Amino acid sequence: MAKIELKQPVVEEIKAQLDGAQSAVLVDYRGLTVEQDTKLRRALREADVTYKVYKNTMVRFAIDGTEFDALKDQLEGPNAIAISKTDATAPARILAKFAKEAEALEIKGGVIEGTFYDAAGIKAISSIPSREELLSKMLGSLQSPIANFARVIKQIADQGEGAAEA
Repeated sequence: MAKIELKQPVVEEIKAQLDGAQSAVLVDYRGLTVEQDTKLRRALREADVTYKVYKNTMVRFAIDGTEFDALKDQLEGPNAIAISKTDATAPARILAKFAKEAEALEIKGGVIEGTFYDAAGIKAISSIPSREELLSKMLGSLQSPIANFARVIKQIADQGEGAAEA
């Protein structure tokens, strides 16, 4: 069996992970303890983010000609890739937060919604709240004036009843 035949399933797996993905972030994980790595993997899994270590050559083949092609320059040394199909900023948020606690984790760069960002760009994007957080903030700000209006109307109605009784 030729080497290419052995590598093809791995390349196809990476392609499948990236197909329809909103974002992919590369990190250098060297120096993480087993405990830190387990904690990181759990946090990513809970956010529906795929996190895996692949050989750089396999990733190169898989991203060739795709929107993730810009990651090729970052494929030096040991890398892990975090991929999200549901929340574009989740990998950046979780990895940046984790990198503050575990200095060994180094963000190298990523592609978010088709645009390449270096490590500094990924850290900047990590401060953007998730879609759910933004929607709940918006809903809260929409509900606030309505609730205040309802309170004012009730107070007016209560005052009107009080005046009618007198």
